[in-house]
Amino acid sequence: MSISFSKKTKIITASLLLAASLPALAAIAKLDNAKSKVTIVFKQMNVPVDAQFKKFSAAIDYNTAKPEASTATVDIDVASFDLGDPQYNAEVLKKEWFNTAQFPKASFVSTSMKAGANGVLNVSGKLTIKGKTTDISFPLTVKKEGANQVFDGSLPIKRLTYNIGEGEWKDTGMVADEVVIKFHVVTQ
Repeated sequence: MSISFSKKTKIITASLLLAASLPALAAIAKLDNAKSKVTIVFKQMNVPVDAQFKKFSAAIDYNTAKPEASTATVDIDVASFDLGDPQYNAEVLKKEWFNTAQFPKASFVSTSMKAGANGVLNVSGKLTIKGKTTDISFPLTVKKEGANQVFDGSLPIKRLTYNIGEGEWKDTGMVADEVVIKFHVVTQ
């Protein structure tokens, strides 16, 4: 069986295109869990409270030459939420708060990244918490530290938008509606 010149050219072209795309697939950076963290800050009875999500994953494909081609996905294990007290931790897993039995994960998927001034990216995407998805945007700083890439940012949200704090907890006099999600993501 012989292959015509035209078919050989198409096969070679397809092979070259596939080979050229392989480095792009390998560009997704590996998360350095020991150096990365996702925290939140909110006010309870007007006193700032810090907490952290201890388990999360991130897939970041950052293109320094062409930031608008970059993508990011972050998944958070909501049950890993830590307020520093086992009793409080158990409380926030319940239906009125995170309802982790029904919604074990929160996620962010980027839809665009645009270069701004001084190494800042303007990131837009879809944030899903407790089954509710919204469009969000936030600034993200990117810097190189040795062989690592470091992504820092903060995202203010309203907890009631995601039904976090149902029933009596909708009252924002006890727990404020404003929450700031802060993240420090280090990739290798």
